[in-house]
Amino acid sequence: MNDSNRDLLSSFANLSKPAYSSDLPKQDRWAVILAGGDGSRLLPLTRKITGDERPKQFCSFLGTGTLLDETRRRVELGFSPVKTMFVLTEKHECYYDNLFRDVPPRNLVIQPKNIGTAPAILYSLLRLEKSNPAASVAFFPSDHYFSDNRIFISYVEIAFDAVRRRPDAVVLLGIKPESPDEEYGWIEPERNATSGKTQNLWQVRRFWEKPAPALARELFSRGCLWNSFVMVGRVSAFLKMIRSSATELYREFDRVKSKLGASEEITAIRSLYQTLPESNFSREVLTVRAKDLAVIPVTGSKWSDLGSPHRVLSTLSEIGAIVPMPQTQVINNSFVRGNV
Repeated sequence: MNDSNRDLLSSFANLSKPAYSSDLPKQDRWAVILAGGDGSRLLPLTRKITGDERPKQFCSFLGTGTLLDETRRRVELGFSPVKTMFVLTEKHECYYDNLFRDVPPRNLVIQPKNIGTAPAILYSLLRLEKSNPAASVAFFPSDHYFSDNRIFISYVEIAFDAVRRRPDAVVLLGIKPESPDEEYGWIEPERNATSGKTQNLWQVRRFWEKPAPALARELFSRGCLWNSFVMVGRVSAFLKMIRSSATELYREFDRVKSKLGASEEITAIRSLYQTLPESNFSREVLTVRAKDLAVIPVTGSKWSDLGSPHRVLSTLSEIGAIVPMPQTQVINNSFVRGNV
């Protein structure tokens, strides 16, 4: 282990218990909820439920409002609503317009189109840098299920405490797996890169994206973690990571950075998005910078990313919720596999 990684880990002492940190300065702490995806893998199910093409984050599966509503309630356990930003896509406005009447326009990052998670995250970071360059931020996908939101948020608090101790760190939340699920992305921790004082935080060795079944079983047996895609860090640390790994993407956004927050922003961003290729944050940033990241294993709360019809139906069955569609459609095996 090199000196920089040793310094990273040694600065995270006493972070082993999931508990709220009352001494964290929260005035510069933001949440960003990622809600701009098209939900294409789940469209076979969402079409059956809603009769239209709305993405899954704007659908109600769990009986508690839409997945986005549920994410907002979860995030409000640790963040002020005025410090919560939403990344959206313009063509979905008919689905979210009524949901955000109470949200200041400055907290809405509206993309002209969905071209992947990397532009969505970078756009929101640059908006935050403009208004609050010293901010720390947590990113939350809007399509997750947690059985215990308070336990989950307590781990987010730990991650913020780690970032407070080490401002150049980016910390991921990895879910302790229940099975060798090959549909998830996996995080492999560097098992020899910690100490007795930091048992709950590990350096990341590498990522495995949707491994083959045999490899998934091996990763499970080795104590690897599911990647929740929940990330915490300083805005400056995220931007540094993107600048070094997705250089061209960063350069393109840098050309319009002066327009953000001004009347020219919408025009500049629309023009930019016409030229950008689709890019994935996990593949093009996290995987490239794996050894610069740390991961906290999350336990005590069941989790699913609700990314496929099968996973949604399994979660509903597990929590005893009523399936929001005719039962004859649910039990069709081809439908459960997402092959409608």
